[in-house]
Amino acid sequence: MSKTLILLSGGMDSTAALYWARREQEIAGAVSFDYGSKHNQKEIAFAGWHCRQLGLPHDVVALPFVNDLFASDLLKSGGDIPDGHYADENMKRTVVPFRNGIMLAIACGIAESRGAGALVIAAHSGDHAIYPDCREPFMRAIAEAMREGTYARIELLRPFIAMDKAGIARLGHELGVDFSRTWSCYKGGEIHCGSCGTCVERREAFIRAGLPDPTAYVSTGPLPGRA
Repeated sequence: MSKTLILLSGGMDSTAALYWARREQEIAGAVSFDYGSKHNQKEIAFAGWHCRQLGLPHDVVALPFVNDLFASDLLKSGGDIPDGHYADENMKRTVVPFRNGIMLAIACGIAESRGAGALVIAAHSGDHAIYPDCREPFMRAIAEAMREGTYARIELLRPFIAMDKAGIARLGHELGVDFSRTWSCYKGGEIHCGSCGTCVERREAFIRAGLPDPTAYVSTGPLPGRA
Protein backbone atom coordinates (compact mmCIF):
# COMPACT_ATOMS: atom_id res chain seq x y z
CA MET A 1 0.00 0.00 0.00
CA SER A 2 1.41 3.40 -0.99
CA LYS A 3 1.52 6.22 1.52
CA THR A 4 -1.10 8.96 1.55
CA LEU A 5 -0.83 12.68 2.29
CA ILE A 6 -3.84 14.41 3.88
CA LEU A 7 -5.00 17.97 3.16
CA LEU A 8 -5.88 19.02 6.70
CA SER A 9 -7.46 22.38 7.41
CA GLY A 10 -8.49 21.59 10.98
CA GLY A 11 -12.20 21.73 10.18
CA MET A 12 -14.75 18.95 10.71
CA ASP A 13 -14.46 17.44 7.25
CA SER A 14 -10.70 17.23 6.83
CA THR A 15 -10.23 16.03 10.41
CA ALA A 16 -12.71 13.22 9.82
CA ALA A 17 -10.83 12.46 6.59
CA LEU A 18 -7.59 12.25 8.56
CA TYR A 19 -9.07 9.62 10.87
CA TRP A 20 -10.64 7.79 7.91
CA ALA A 21 -7.25 7.67 6.20
CA ARG A 22 -5.61 6.45 9.40
CA ARG A 23 -7.96 3.46 9.27
CA GLU A 24 -7.71 2.83 5.53
CA GLN A 25 -4.23 3.98 4.46
CA GLU A 26 -0.61 4.35 5.49
CA ILE A 27 -0.26 8.08 6.16
CA ALA A 28 2.79 10.03 5.04
CA GLY A 29 1.65 13.13 6.93
CA ALA A 30 -0.71 16.07 6.72
CA VAL A 31 -0.38 19.51 5.18
CA SER A 32 -2.23 22.72 6.10
CA PHE A 33 -2.19 26.05 4.28
CA ASP A 34 -1.94 29.47 5.91
CA TYR A 35 -3.40 31.67 3.16
CA GLY A 36 -4.68 34.58 5.18
CA SER A 37 -8.25 33.56 5.97
CA LYS A 38 -9.89 35.09 9.01
CA HIS A 39 -10.09 31.68 10.68
CA ASN A 40 -6.78 30.15 9.53
CA GLN A 41 -5.05 30.29 12.90
CA LYS A 42 -7.99 28.67 14.70
CA GLU A 43 -8.11 25.82 12.17
CA ILE A 44 -4.37 25.24 11.94
CA ALA A 45 -4.00 25.00 15.72
CA PHE A 46 -6.53 22.14 15.77
CA ALA A 47 -4.92 20.48 12.74
CA GLY A 48 -1.62 20.43 14.61
CA TRP A 49 -3.29 19.05 17.74
CA HIS A 50 -4.76 16.06 15.90
CA CYS A 51 -1.47 15.30 14.16
CA ARG A 52 0.33 15.33 17.49
CA GLN A 53 -2.30 13.01 18.97
CA LEU A 54 -1.76 10.56 16.11
CA GLY A 55 2.02 10.98 15.93
CA LEU A 56 1.93 12.25 12.34
CA PRO A 57 4.13 14.83 10.58
CA HIS A 58 2.32 18.11 9.99
CA ASP A 59 3.52 20.80 7.61
CA VAL A 60 2.05 24.30 7.36
CA VAL A 61 2.61 26.03 4.01
CA ALA A 62 2.34 29.83 4.01
CA LEU A 63 0.63 31.37 0.97
CA PRO A 64 0.65 35.12 1.78
CA PHE A 65 0.03 36.06 -1.85
CA VAL A 66 -3.54 34.77 -1.59
CA ASN A 67 -4.48 37.38 1.02
CA ASP A 68 -2.55 40.05 -0.89
CA LEU A 69 -3.88 39.42 -4.39
CA PHE A 70 -7.18 37.54 -4.24
CA ALA A 71 -10.67 38.97 -3.69
CA SER A 72 -12.72 37.16 -1.04
CA ASP A 73 -14.47 38.15 2.17
CA LEU A 74 -13.03 35.00 3.75
CA LEU A 75 -9.61 36.68 3.70
CA LYS A 76 -8.31 39.17 6.23
CA SER A 77 -8.03 41.63 3.34
CA GLY A 78 -11.73 41.20 2.50
CA GLY A 79 -15.01 42.48 3.92
CA ASP A 80 -17.25 41.15 6.66
CA ILE A 81 -18.33 37.51 6.71
CA PRO A 82 -22.06 37.27 5.87
CA ASP A 83 -24.59 35.50 8.06
CA GLY A 84 -27.21 33.13 6.70
CA HIS A 85 -27.63 29.68 5.23
CA TYR A 86 -24.45 28.18 3.80
CA ALA A 87 -26.05 27.65 0.37
CA ASP A 88 -27.33 31.25 0.03
CA GLU A 89 -26.15 33.42 -2.83
CA ASN A 90 -24.36 35.85 -0.49
CA MET A 91 -22.04 33.06 0.67
CA LYS A 92 -20.26 33.26 -2.70
CA ARG A 93 -18.52 36.28 -1.22
CA THR A 94 -16.48 33.84 0.90
CA VAL A 95 -15.18 31.81 -2.04
CA VAL A 96 -11.41 32.10 -2.49
CA PRO A 97 -10.86 31.76 -6.26
CA PHE A 98 -9.33 28.41 -7.24
CA ARG A 99 -8.24 27.68 -3.67
CA ASN A 100 -8.44 23.91 -4.01
CA GLY A 101 -6.60 23.99 -7.32
CA ILE A 102 -3.70 25.89 -5.77
CA MET A 103 -3.55 23.74 -2.64
CA LEU A 104 -3.84 20.45 -4.51
CA ALA A 105 -1.07 21.44 -6.90
CA ILE A 106 1.30 22.20 -4.00
CA ALA A 107 0.24 19.14 -2.01
CA CYS A 108 0.73 16.96 -5.09
CA GLY A 109 4.35 18.08 -5.31
CA ILE A 110 4.85 17.46 -1.59
CA ALA A 111 3.28 14.01 -1.88
CA GLU A 112 5.59 12.91 -4.67
CA SER A 113 8.59 14.36 -2.83
CA ARG A 114 7.65 12.35 0.28
CA GLY A 115 7.19 9.09 -1.59
CA ALA A 116 3.40 9.15 -1.26
CA GLY A 117 1.14 7.81 -3.98
CA ALA A 118 -2.10 9.54 -3.05
CA LEU A 119 -3.69 12.67 -1.61
CA VAL A 120 -6.89 12.84 0.44
CA ILE A 121 -9.21 15.84 0.18
CA ALA A 122 -12.42 16.08 2.20
CA ALA A 123 -14.65 17.82 -0.37
CA HIS A 124 -18.25 16.71 0.16
CA SER A 125 -21.67 17.05 -1.49
CA GLY A 126 -22.66 20.07 0.60
CA ASP A 127 -19.80 22.07 -0.91
CA HIS A 128 -21.18 21.83 -4.42
CA ALA A 129 -23.70 24.70 -4.18
CA ILE A 130 -21.08 27.37 -3.54
CA TYR A 131 -17.60 26.10 -4.43
CA PRO A 132 -16.87 25.29 -8.09
CA ASP A 133 -13.50 23.78 -7.13
CA CYS A 134 -15.24 21.18 -4.95
CA ARG A 135 -17.53 19.86 -7.67
CA GLU A 136 -17.00 16.54 -9.37
CA PRO A 137 -16.09 17.90 -12.87
CA PHE A 138 -13.25 19.91 -11.32
CA MET A 139 -12.15 17.04 -9.11
CA ARG A 140 -12.04 14.62 -12.06
CA ALA A 141 -10.03 17.10 -14.12
CA ILE A 142 -7.45 17.88 -11.45
CA ALA A 143 -7.17 14.21 -10.49
CA GLU A 144 -6.26 13.45 -14.10
CA ALA A 145 -3.74 16.31 -14.13
CA MET A 146 -2.12 14.96 -10.97
CA ARG A 147 -1.82 11.46 -12.43
CA GLU A 148 -0.41 12.67 -15.72
CA GLY A 149 1.85 15.30 -14.16
CA THR A 150 3.77 13.06 -11.75
CA TYR A 151 6.05 10.05 -12.14
CA ALA A 152 4.29 8.56 -9.12
CA ARG A 153 0.92 9.05 -10.87
CA ILE A 154 -0.49 10.58 -7.70
CA GLU A 155 -4.07 9.51 -7.00
CA LEU A 156 -6.64 11.94 -5.60
CA LEU A 157 -8.85 10.25 -2.99
CA ARG A 158 -12.24 11.85 -2.26
CA PRO A 159 -13.86 9.63 0.36
CA PHE A 160 -16.65 12.12 1.14
CA ILE A 161 -17.54 13.35 -2.36
CA ALA A 162 -21.01 11.75 -2.25
CA MET A 163 -21.55 12.33 1.49
CA ASP A 164 -23.19 15.26 3.26
CA LYS A 165 -21.86 16.89 6.41
CA ALA A 166 -24.22 14.96 8.67
CA GLY A 167 -22.79 11.74 7.25
CA ILE A 168 -19.28 13.04 7.89
CA ALA A 169 -20.24 13.86 11.48
CA ARG A 170 -21.56 10.32 11.97
CA LEU A 171 -18.47 8.73 10.44
CA GLY A 172 -16.14 10.96 12.44
CA HIS A 173 -18.01 10.04 15.62
CA GLU A 174 -17.57 6.34 14.80
CA LEU A 175 -13.85 6.91 14.21
CA GLY A 176 -13.40 8.67 17.54
CA VAL A 177 -12.89 12.22 16.26
CA ASP A 178 -13.04 14.85 18.99
CA PHE A 179 -15.07 17.43 17.08
CA SER A 180 -14.71 19.92 19.92
CA ARG A 181 -11.15 20.26 18.62
CA THR A 182 -12.16 21.32 15.11
CA TRP A 183 -13.03 24.74 13.78
CA SER A 184 -15.69 25.89 11.28
CA CYS A 185 -16.55 29.57 11.92
CA TYR A 186 -15.32 31.82 9.12
CA LYS A 187 -15.28 34.85 11.42
CA GLY A 188 -12.42 33.41 13.48
CA GLY A 189 -13.48 34.84 16.84
CA GLU A 190 -12.76 33.37 20.25
CA ILE A 191 -15.69 30.95 19.89
CA HIS A 192 -17.94 30.00 16.96
CA CYS A 193 -20.41 32.78 16.08
CA GLY A 194 -23.25 30.34 15.36
CA SER A 195 -24.73 32.47 12.57
CA CYS A 196 -22.33 32.52 9.61
CA GLY A 197 -22.78 29.97 6.83
CA THR A 198 -20.18 27.52 8.12
CA CYS A 199 -21.54 27.69 11.67
CA VAL A 200 -25.05 27.05 10.35
CA GLU A 201 -23.76 24.08 8.37
CA ARG A 202 -21.97 22.74 11.45
CA ARG A 203 -25.03 23.10 13.67
CA GLU A 204 -27.27 21.44 11.07
CA ALA A 205 -24.82 18.56 10.66
CA PHE A 206 -24.93 17.52 14.31
CA ILE A 207 -28.71 17.88 14.46
CA ARG A 208 -29.24 15.76 11.33
CA ALA A 209 -26.68 13.21 12.48
CA GLY A 210 -28.49 12.85 15.82
CA LEU A 211 -25.31 13.66 17.72
CA PRO A 212 -24.63 16.09 20.58
CA ASP A 213 -22.87 19.21 19.34
CA PRO A 214 -19.75 19.85 21.46
CA THR A 215 -19.31 23.36 20.07
CA ALA A 216 -19.70 26.59 22.03
CA TYR A 217 -21.52 29.26 19.99
CA VAL A 218 -22.15 32.97 20.56
CA SER A 219 -25.65 32.54 19.08
CA THR A 220 -27.83 29.45 19.03
CA GLY A 221 -30.94 31.09 17.64
CA PRO A 222 -33.21 29.42 15.05
CA LEU A 223 -31.31 28.11 12.06
CA PRO A 224 -32.04 30.00 8.83
CA GLY A 225 -33.71 28.29 5.91
CA ARG A 226 -32.15 28.30 2.49
CA ALA A 227 -33.09 31.40 0.47
